Amino acid sequence: QVQLVESGGGLVQAGGSLRLSCTASGRTFSLYAMGWFCQAPGKEREFVAAIGWNGGTTYYADSVKGRFTISRDNAKNTVWLQMNSLKPEDTAVYYCARATLPYSTSWYRTPRGANVYTDWGQGTQVTVSS
Repeated sequence: QVQLVESGGGLVQAGGSLRLSCTASGRTFSLYAMGWFCQAPGKEREFVAAIGWNGGTTYYADSVKGRFTISRDNAKNTVWLQMNSLKPEDTAVYYCARATLPYSTSWYRTPRGANVYTDWGQGTQVTVSS
């Protein structure tokens, strides 16, 4: 099990940008796919973006395509979510998660599903004002 710590959340005006970071503590996630999910008050946790273990494959929710970019640097045990053109509806707690298995074949079939992730961070709050 790896400890994941998110940072970079905060309050931003609509149209602004934030860059979220997720860093592994204790163990590297270099061989694991990673994902970002968000959860707004009273709503289910939703998929935002995911990236393969080597950064060669990415997936995005339709609602964030063209606005958010996921990236990673395995040497730094870090994955980022660059959030541009933020909207009030983006307001939520954002969580990073590590895929259950390294080099996971199943992840490529269902990268948007929470079921293929095992380790989760504590979350970082993103608030977008109008």
